[in-house]
Amino acid sequence: MAAGVLKGFWQFLNTDIRELPWGELTTTGAESAQAIQEFGLVFKEQAPKIQELAPLAKDIQPFLNALDSPIVQLVGAGLPFVSIGVTLAKLYLEHSKQDPTLIDSVLLVSQIAFLASLEDVLNTSDAVKNVLGNTPLKKIVERQIRYLDAKALTESQAKKALVCFQESDISAEFSQALREELQETGLNDAETQTFTDRVAWNTPRYLYQALAEAADQVKPLADLYRMGGQEALDKFTSIDEYLRDYISPDSTEPELRNRWRVFDESFILKDLYVPLNAQRIDRNGEPVKNKKPVVLEEWAKAWLDDDQRQDRVLFVQGGPGRGKSAFCRMFAEWVRQYEHPRWTPILIRLRDVSVLQPSFEATLQDVVKASFARYDRWLFDRSTRFLFLLDGFDELLMEGRTSGGLEKFLKQVGTFQQDCSRSGEMGHRVVVTGRTLSLHSVERDLPNNLERVELLPMNEQIQDRWFVNWAQLAGSEKSLAFQQFLQNSHCPERIRGTDEESGLAQEPLVLYLLAAMHRDRQLKIEDFEGVEGVQAKIRVYQNTLDWVLTEQRPEWLNRQITELDTENLRRILAEAGLCVVQSGSECASLATIEKRLKGNNTAKALLEEARNRIKDNPLRNALAAFYMQPGRSGEGSVEFIHKSFGEFLCAERLKESLEDWSKSGDRRREFYISRDEMDWELYDLLGYGGLTPEIVEYLMAMLTDSPEVDPEGWIRLFQRLNEFYERWCEGELIDAQPENLPQKKMCLLRDQRPEQEKPLGLRQVDVFTGLNVLILLLELHRYAQAPEQPSEELKQQIFFYPSGQLPEEAASHERTHRLLKIVHYADCLESGLFTQIAGSFLSRANLSSAKLPGTNLSRANLSGANFSSANLSRAYLSGAKLSDANLSSAYIASAYIASAYLDRVNLSSANLYSANLDKANLSDANLSDAKLSSANLSNANLSRVNLSSAKLSRVNLSSAKLSSANLEDANLSSANLTNADLEGITWNEDTRWQGVRGLETARNVPAKLKEQLGLG
Repeated sequence: MAAGVLKGFWQFLNTDIRELPWGELTTTGAESAQAIQEFGLVFKEQAPKIQELAPLAKDIQPFLNALDSPIVQLVGAGLPFVSIGVTLAKLYLEHSKQDPTLIDSVLLVSQIAFLASLEDVLNTSDAVKNVLGNTPLKKIVERQIRYLDAKALTESQAKKALVCFQESDISAEFSQALREELQETGLNDAETQTFTDRVAWNTPRYLYQALAEAADQVKPLADLYRMGGQEALDKFTSIDEYLRDYISPDSTEPELRNRWRVFDESFILKDLYVPLNAQRIDRNGEPVKNKKPVVLEEWAKAWLDDDQRQDRVLFVQGGPGRGKSAFCRMFAEWVRQYEHPRWTPILIRLRDVSVLQPSFEATLQDVVKASFARYDRWLFDRSTRFLFLLDGFDELLMEGRTSGGLEKFLKQVGTFQQDCSRSGEMGHRVVVTGRTLSLHSVERDLPNNLERVELLPMNEQIQDRWFVNWAQLAGSEKSLAFQQFLQNSHCPERIRGTDEESGLAQEPLVLYLLAAMHRDRQLKIEDFEGVEGVQAKIRVYQNTLDWVLTEQRPEWLNRQITELDTENLRRILAEAGLCVVQSGSECASLATIEKRLKGNNTAKALLEEARNRIKDNPLRNALAAFYMQPGRSGEGSVEFIHKSFGEFLCAERLKESLEDWSKSGDRRREFYISRDEMDWELYDLLGYGGLTPEIVEYLMAMLTDSPEVDPEGWIRLFQRLNEFYERWCEGELIDAQPENLPQKKMCLLRDQRPEQEKPLGLRQVDVFTGLNVLILLLELHRYAQAPEQPSEELKQQIFFYPSGQLPEEAASHERTHRLLKIVHYADCLESGLFTQIAGSFLSRANLSSAKLPGTNLSRANLSGANFSSANLSRAYLSGAKLSDANLSSAYIASAYIASAYLDRVNLSSANLYSANLDKANLSDANLSDAKLSSANLSNANLSRVNLSSAKLSRVNLSSAKLSSANLEDANLSSANLTNADLEGITWNEDTRWQGVRGLETARNVPAKLKEQLGLG
């Protein structure tokens, strides 16, 4: 019977072995044991073997006593459980005078390892320790022996215990015994299963330790150990070191430990963090109907435990500062504490991924800096299951963001997770986080196995828990005073939030900044008088900057600095923000920042003075003052602790240049910055990649509030940028000889980014610069044409036509194609690049013309673009790809959109009067409240389209496919439905059918509709 050796071993421990005088053995060795007659001849024979126990003698008696005592006495006693157990097992095997079989040997070391694992895991689970504490260890042992006694084990099963213990029959019997013992204590099934699984997954590390100590004398184990025992022990050691250094707040590496710090505070993230709520999101990025918000951590734990969702990737999206990175760090630490080794967390900041490899497995191999990941088949080791937390999807390197890398990467992740669900060797899971907007251009190409949730703003209950933590760190009085600040009626709604809209104080990052500044008396309610919208967030960051430079300075800045010094430090930080954003990897070298400051003599003098004072790199210290930390390239590079700071400071740097470009010159020169200087600055500032919506929002708000830009300055700025755009469209700048500006910027970027595998080329630099200028012109147009704009002069003078201003009397063929050529120019570098860069900035754009043909965008790829409230009247969009685009409230009257791809497009409230949509694909589109009177929708695909409350009078729907369309409240007066397919349509009593034509030839007309309209 399988358990015979275990029975004998435990009888030996509970009878004969207890007769040894362990106290005397400790001091006098085995000779004392031989001198005592009552031991019997058998122990005299074993005296040489017993002498081996002398070094462990002081621990063996407590070890034996623990077998009968409550198990809690063993926990935390610090006994070398495996060493004692293996030594006693070898003594027993010698005493039994029989050669152990492989099964006997494996059973002995497995049980010793399982009990050692039980002790280890029990240390991390107070709930189990409390209920199991009074259970004698030998009770669990006896139950295990009883289970094994009824089972006939084979050598194959014994070997499997060494290869993958948690899946072996031995593990099953040991675990069942433990599980039943726990259930008898009243522990619930979920807690019981989790604890038992952790003990089983944790056993292999002790099993290999036991093998290492037993292999020299237990022959059946020697060969098995030599086949991989040391490698397994090294792997477990490496995993422990990784968890300590990269996951735990107690890392031995200062740089890694600093990632837990909350800026320059004495406390760490764990002290302040509270779990956040999230909303489940469907494939189209919309909240899942009838699903309440979930607590993100609890939902993630349930996902991790659900075997039915093993093929699913968890994608957590949210805006900047919403807590995505904090969740990753906290969840990884929770898994380390309460799930490892059942699950082993691997936290990867995607900004650290320097190259996207051909497969996700290869990327993991490249980025996980630990020896356990150096083995070729580390992901196929059945004794480990990893939870990969990939933080910052939007922070992948620039070449990933602009060359299809984002879609490729997510597809790799989706495929990897599906492979894990099908493979018996890979049981891993993946979590990805990223900004919501980062998915906008790739939403259609997302893998089908993503489970998406969006982090929600902190509600009142979550904020209350946060304030409890803050009170413990900052003091109750200061916490209460800050809450009163937020409740003050003069506190802007953009900060405190309203019932309809969330506020900045509901974002964890900004809430901390506000609280810390208020604690340090650097935040006053009068600072925000009359400030609303994005200006409130800018004011928070500006106050943060002042706070850093006056209250949070390092020692070298503690002297009384002048206003000039402060302003130059601001310039240093703004340049650093620009460099970090331009780097594409959220990291910039100090050398690059210093080079950009060469033209600023005052800043250079400040840096030189500081260098002489501290005999160190002053720039590094200046950057450290704004909570920057060493970048992944080492001491020679830096990165902002939070991406938002880099974006804010980059916007400040861009604002300085736009202010300069808006200024007039003197008698000697027309402008303060000449055309040639401005041309180079545009390439230098904008030729690195696409401006993000966050940077543009900051920039426009800063310009609007700038005293440096008057109405004349706005007009000059627009005219100069528009003139550059005209020349860029003609290719004048990239065709210049001998060395042109795109070439100069390309060489500079390659010098600044030597590590890039695919550096930007001449065309990329030119495309990025032109598209970014297009974005700035669109923003200036939107600002000047806004309904609330009081200046009629700006409305008249700042009006941007992306395709050029067309003459009233005749449309220029060349001009009507200009924007189409730009789209193709960008897309020749990568399909969809135009939309990725400029697509989110096209709302309220003017793409109209006085006469047909209008702006020509035929067959252009504009999927996912935002044309909300744009003017597309008379535009030519035949065959254009507008899938997933937002055209809500757009003016598209008389446009030609035949055969266009408009599936899932948002056309709610759009004006499509007389538009030609013949053969267009509008499946799943939203046309609610749209004005489609007199439009041509013949042969169009309108399957599942939402036409509720749409104006469809006189519309031509002949041969259109309207299956499952929503026509509630729609006006179909005098519409033509000849041969239209009406299968499954929905309508209501307010749907207007007066004068509708062609219903007698329409297909699949619902019987109730025929009855209602008297069609028989």
